[in-house]
Amino acid sequence: MVQFSTPRLDASFAALSDATRRGVLEQLGRSDASITELADRFHMTLTGMKKHVVVLEQAGFVATEKIGRVRTCRLGQRRLEEEAAWIERYRQLWAARFDALDAVVEGLKRRETIDE
Repeated sequence: MVQFSTPRLDASFAALSDATRRGVLEQLGRSDASITELADRFHMTLTGMKKHVVVLEQAGFVATEKIGRVRTCRLGQRRLEEEAAWIERYRQLWAARFDALDAVVEGLKRRETIDE
């Protein structure tokens, strides 16, 4: 099977595929937070939250900094331009296909009206 993907897109969509990770990004969009604060907010263990943060960090969406015993998370430098462009290409493709289908349906309706 031929696969057309890039590691960067794969990492982005994998990171964004989980509701908890999307929630973490929303939370960090409001303010920086420690892993402990995030774990408390999402009712999970520190280990579980750390795993989510690592996935987000690998995708470039989150940056962490350890000061003493506290690891603080903030939004990373990575933006979603490449992902948005990928989605837009497929949105345009599907829009064109639905427009073509609409034209076929309209042609069939006209033919049905003429035949009656």
